[in-house]
Amino acid sequence: MFPKVLEFSLSDFFSSLFGVKQVSIYSYATLIALGTLVAAIYTKRQAKKDLGISNISNTFFYGIFIAGFVGGKLFYYLQDPILFIEDPSLMSDNFSGGFVFYGSFVMIMPYVVWYLKKHQIPVFPMLDIFAITTTIVHAIGRLGCFAAGCCFGSPTDSGFGIIFPTTHNTAVHPTQLYEVVLLVSIMLLLLFIKKHQQFKGQVFLVYLMLYAFGRGILELFRGDERGYIIDNLLSHSQFIALCLISISAYFYYKFHNQNNINTTNT
Repeated sequence: MFPKVLEFSLSDFFSSLFGVKQVSIYSYATLIALGTLVAAIYTKRQAKKDLGISNISNTFFYGIFIAGFVGGKLFYYLQDPILFIEDPSLMSDNFSGGFVFYGSFVMIMPYVVWYLKKHQIPVFPMLDIFAITTTIVHAIGRLGCFAAGCCFGSPTDSGFGIIFPTTHNTAVHPTQLYEVVLLVSIMLLLLFIKKHQQFKGQVFLVYLMLYAFGRGILELFRGDERGYIIDNLLSHSQFIALCLISISAYFYYKFHNQNNINTTNT
């Protein structure tokens, strides 16, 4: 007997508690908002502690949330554009799941760099902080995926199998929880590296490589419908992961060598 994950409805909770009707509050969106709030608090705290910066506006985080939402949804639709073109009504339910993390990441990064440069905030030291911030909001967001029953894994007979309402009584790998474990592990490792940091940007680049590698492995256990670059061999996320690993490894090598040269000269 495999455990079942029941659909969690915050709207039912509020209806029974306050007698409010016709209100839809999704656990997925709620956890995303919670993760964003916790991440914003952490970012402000660390920016002040590490860099002496205390003028980061809340508007900055609103912008990140909007960019992440738009990018995540856009990439989700682009995974199977014909499906959404043929049935646009599928795009009406925007708050109960259906996001692509890399889509959010691709939209957020240019905005973050633009904001930091505009306000003369050092980019690489802040990106090091954001690396840890991202693991926080992403891990909480994956708990939202678990509650929503999206981003589930492939069928399994192992003891890890869980039945979601969206898997039609079929036990699947809870890849959402696998990813939470991955993200928490990366966060702990980044905190360790931060204490022994050799150059600015190191924590961020290590995050990119570790997450991309881990995500590429997790894709092997995913069972939900999503796009492929090469059918049933290389998914969109795995392709992006390979690109990120290559680019991040190049810059890590470059910055590491520059740091060694600067250390030798001094």
